[in-house]
Amino acid sequence: MKITVAMSGGVDSSAAAALLLREGHDCIGATMRLYTNADAGLPEGHTCCSLDDVEDARAVCRKLGIEHFVFNFSDAFRRGVIDRFVSEYTAGRTPNPCIECNRRLKFGELRRRSDELGRDAVATGHYARIRHDAESGRWQLLRAADRAKDQSYVLYTMTQDELAHTLFPLGNMTKAEVRAVACEAGLANAKKHDSQDICFIPDGDCGAFIERYTGRAAEPGDFVGTDGRVLGRHRGIARYTVGQRRGLGLSFPQPMYVSAIDPVKNTVTLSPEEGLYSQSVTAHGVNLVSVGSLTEPMRVTAKIRYSHRGGAATAVMTDDDTLSVRFDEPQRAVTPGQAVVLYGGEDGDAVIAGGTIA
Repeated sequence: MKITVAMSGGVDSSAAAALLLREGHDCIGATMRLYTNADAGLPEGHTCCSLDDVEDARAVCRKLGIEHFVFNFSDAFRRGVIDRFVSEYTAGRTPNPCIECNRRLKFGELRRRSDELGRDAVATGHYARIRHDAESGRWQLLRAADRAKDQSYVLYTMTQDELAHTLFPLGNMTKAEVRAVACEAGLANAKKHDSQDICFIPDGDCGAFIERYTGRAAEPGDFVGTDGRVLGRHRGIARYTVGQRRGLGLSFPQPMYVSAIDPVKNTVTLSPEEGLYSQSVTAHGVNLVSVGSLTEPMRVTAKIRYSHRGGAATAVMTDDDTLSVRFDEPQRAVTPGQAVVLYGGEDGDAVIAGGTIA
């Protein structure tokens, strides 16, 4: 099979390429050039998809003896990921940019470029699995065998066509096994550290990034209680997310958390922890994966953020693009802009559907 391997410069994608070559596939490496540090207003240094990573990917391809391509997708990344990220945050929501990067770049722009080169499939270093269900005739997206590394949550937007033309070689492996593959192949990045932050915001300060990127200072506003009483002043709603406790700059007799953000009134609502719990979630932008419809209530396990363990729930589509999820037990810090992803099937590992929490 002719495969385009998405090469980030990290150990995961490098090991994926080594494994596919070992299996006898015809592989090329492709690195997406998404931005420069200067584009994102960052100091020089190592971040995902930086020039350093491009060189690491090139070195791996040279070692493996495969051709390496670098595709400049910086305009598409800026429009589809960074601009959307900024727009969502300034509207009081908390997006997950990895989901949009996968949807628009890895399985959008890169897939199209791969097709133009006459390749059969795209492979990535994601920890997830794909299988075809003969009974339903649908391709299924499954959790990785290593639950601690599973990335299926950020892949829920994949279409049937994309799943049919994608390979996840690491889906049944642990991280230790992946590093062992890279070591055996003699790859210099075998012990390279994983990226933990949003790639274009390595310091994690979203508010400061948005101010740099837009060139506009954030507009301060009021912290309010659930009764509407003013509790203090905030530094701009883009600096806060539901469930946040640290960085409020206020002192209270009991711990207080961000429970709601109102971009119209420019207010951030604070409450004790018990005010963070919700039992129902509504989502839009729904993508059905392992099922063709969800018009009847289905028992699922639902995750409301990447790090969420998931909770037992009942889900149903109430119209063509509205997903309603009711948890058996209230869940902490349901956050608009994040995704709710449903899991089910015989082993509970299949991604049923997902959407953006409204």
